[in-house]
Amino acid sequence: TDVFEPGSTMKPFTIATALDTGEVRPDTVINTENGAFRVGNKTIHDTHSELSLTVAQVIQKSSNVGAAKIALSLDSAVLWQTFSSAGFGAHTGSNFPGEAIGMLRDAKSWRPIEQATMAYGHGISVNLLQLARAYTVFAGDGEIKPISLLRLDQPVIGKPVFSSKTVSQLRVMLESVVLPGGTAPQAQVAGYRVAGKTGTAHKLDGRHYTNRYVASFVGMAPVSAPRLIVAVMIDEPSNGQYYGGLVAAPVFSQVVGAALHLYNVPNDAPLDNVIAAPAEIVREEI
Repeated sequence: TDVFEPGSTMKPFTIATALDTGEVRPDTVINTENGAFRVGNKTIHDTHSELSLTVAQVIQKSSNVGAAKIALSLDSAVLWQTFSSAGFGAHTGSNFPGEAIGMLRDAKSWRPIEQATMAYGHGISVNLLQLARAYTVFAGDGEIKPISLLRLDQPVIGKPVFSSKTVSQLRVMLESVVLPGGTAPQAQVAGYRVAGKTGTAHKLDGRHYTNRYVASFVGMAPVSAPRLIVAVMIDEPSNGQYYGGLVAAPVFSQVVGAALHLYNVPNDAPLDNVIAAPAEIVREEI
């Protein structure tokens, strides 16, 4: 019933659109302008200044500049169609009373700066179930799956959003997010490969952003044959940290680790696969 700006958890949809259309490859190098990119009279910033990053690194290190540049290389209608096909701006089909649909404005009204910022989850709003459902496209062969609050005994039929090749490439990128050099090492689960994306966004108060935050992480496990998708959103974290990789990723790790054991899901990694996060992990851009 609540909506929020998803922040960098939207970047995989932007990148996947560019991969699917052939605009980029995972190893395409993006000029990230040393962390500052001007669009009209606005400047998009990265916390970590880099002269260039590959498309894969744009996901791993969560570069706003990289995502914005990739988005602006696409036709706005194509990007809108991806977001819409992934279920944003529409009911999930859960039939939950009072479910919010979020906001996805018509591409015809997008200005360049809005197209750029939507690439990294600003100027668009979602509910948490929409976000979890949208990630079903990355857990399978590029199809978005219907959802139900009740157990279904029959297989569900999805609708295609991305090619299986694009999804395979994205899963590799999303797995790199939880490894050293990514924004969410604390999402790792002993004995399992996991993949996902962090998000951190300023909260809106009317038409203005505040210094209050929403921290999120959406991920899947095990990567070799995904069984679970878990989306975590922490509204206004208050323990002194607010980045998704520091606040939401550890919750994902605990929940997914317990659930995988509960369902007796076979391991797809050694039990000692968890690599301690460095004291200063990469923080996603906001």
